[in-house]
Amino acid sequence: MLRVLMVASEMAPLAKVGGLADVMSGLPRALTQLGVETAVVIPRYRSISLREAQRAFHGLRIWLGWRPYDCDIWVLTRNGVPVFLVDQPALFDREGTYQDPSGNDYADNHVRFAVLSRAALEITRYLFRPQIIHCHDWQAAPVILYARSTFALDPTFIATRFVCTIHNLGYQGIFDRSALVDMALEPSLWTEGWIEFYGRVNLLKGAILLADHLTTVSPTYAREIQTPAHGHGLENIVRQRADALVGILNGIDDEYWNPEQDPHLPAPYNQADLSGKRIAKQQLMREYGWEPDLSLPLLGMVSRLVQQKGLDLLEAISDQLLERQLRLVVLGTGEARYEQLLERLATSYPEKFAIRITFDEALAHRVIAGCDILLMPSQYEPCGLTQMYAMRYGTIPVVHATGGLADSVSEDVGFRFTEYTPQALLEAIDRAVTAFTEPEAWQQRIQRAMSKDFSWRGAAARYLELYERLVQSPMS
Repeated sequence: MLRVLMVASEMAPLAKVGGLADVMSGLPRALTQLGVETAVVIPRYRSISLREAQRAFHGLRIWLGWRPYDCDIWVLTRNGVPVFLVDQPALFDREGTYQDPSGNDYADNHVRFAVLSRAALEITRYLFRPQIIHCHDWQAAPVILYARSTFALDPTFIATRFVCTIHNLGYQGIFDRSALVDMALEPSLWTEGWIEFYGRVNLLKGAILLADHLTTVSPTYAREIQTPAHGHGLENIVRQRADALVGILNGIDDEYWNPEQDPHLPAPYNQADLSGKRIAKQQLMREYGWEPDLSLPLLGMVSRLVQQKGLDLLEAISDQLLERQLRLVVLGTGEARYEQLLERLATSYPEKFAIRITFDEALAHRVIAGCDILLMPSQYEPCGLTQMYAMRYGTIPVVHATGGLADSVSEDVGFRFTEYTPQALLEAIDRAVTAFTEPEAWQQRIQRAMSKDFSWRGAAARYLELYERLVQSPMS
């Protein structure tokens, strides 16, 4: 049986900051259902309870140079997948996952994830021997760096293949040169051809160059990261490995995101009976302070409130939106300037705009179900999941045709704009609002959206094909 060990910094619902956590929940489970023996390694953060866990290894000592880090390894099972928790309280028993309460990255993040990576290799040695180690983002990149240098001649890893998935190339694990010593990385890695990057250590760069295969989270993003616009300085490095790169569109948990059995909704609904969606719209309008009016198109955003998510475009067209017959609800948190902008709009024009500056999972479900149209005008979006959730709930997306938005939203369902400009976004919104005024065609559009299959089954099959090809190919 094929065995795969995944290493990452988060996994829903145990620890979640972004979309990576959802991938680490959905993909291992889907692979297990395909017959792949899959396990996951993540840190044991303060938020993760050990009530259901069993200690698998006590007192595992990780040496980074002369500094020892003693870890306990716990294991628990989620959806049939063993999850190994690396318990090193000095590094992981903290209030935040990556940042302190002030929003600053922990200064020792490189050490924290070096210990995670070394522990993952020891788990491979003692607890779970895979053919494939699949590393996600820069936090797991040191797994590959250590395996290809410090442990290059270790028989445990000689036949192991390494896959690296890039979830967002904007985050690369860049640290001062002193990280080389702090992490006990081999000095031979410090070259422009490996991890050196303008005089600093770049962990993801090294993993891109040393992995057996690379994946990213959508086909379009795989092409985009080979360009200066989206390569974040690594476009030449990615192009160098283009033959080893594939884009596989992420899936969604279609059991959790299911309007037929969503406990957060006021009434269930499906393709055959959309009455529950109308009830969801009525309740959402009341929840945001309006009298329900099903004849008005209700637009929504569920997003981090940062420029990358297209908030600069929304700011530029806010005056024009006041002239349209529509309403807009927003849910999210982010940069102070955009929070304040949206609060001003909601205060000045309460009949048009409403906002909740918070993270609220239940409300996110109600917004996605209750709106007619979802806005995702992201400047770039490696994959994106919210547009897939929206279509599952019969809510029509308006998206910038980039990354996974381009791959998941077709014109027969949603509305796309190509140029990243305020005018292009406004024209796409106008097209959506005009389409909403034609009930029969709109209903057909909803039906097409809800019939799309964005489950993890298809993506997992692509990964399985990749793993099998890697295992069967000769060692280079």
